[in-house]
Amino acid sequence: MSILSKEKIKLNVAVQDKFEAIRLAGGLLVEGGHVPPEYVDAMIERENVSSTYLGAGLAMPHGTNEAKGLIRSTGMSVLVLSEGVDFGGDEPARLVIGLAAVGDEHMEVLSSVAMMVSEEADMQRILNASSEEELLKLFEEGMQG
Repeated sequence: MSILSKEKIKLNVAVQDKFEAIRLAGGLLVEGGHVPPEYVDAMIERENVSSTYLGAGLAMPHGTNEAKGLIRSTGMSVLVLSEGVDFGGDEPARLVIGLAAVGDEHMEVLSSVAMMVSEEADMQRILNASSEEELLKLFEEGMQG
């Protein structure tokens, strides 16, 4: 099973707040079979402890350490928000990546994604992707690099 598939990507998503974004991103991980529904609650709990906003318009919500045992397989979901949402950072998040990672894969996925969006031009390509397929391709290329 791949970490990301077009079924776990949503473009031009409108949400009221960061918790709605987290529930949506977590729901895609549940639908993908990576985690049970309880993991989404752990993602909300984790966000309440400290923000998962990483800067440059990117937030990567994930579950608490206690919820790691719930994860069936490493997976991620991607939301491109039509309007930025406040995750408590210096600017609103427009890219929300839900993450469930087995063992040490968490840091690997995190650093791959962080590298991918560290360039403003790359972030713009992601935010401006016209289809789930295009976005998936950008992530596949970026995560291999």
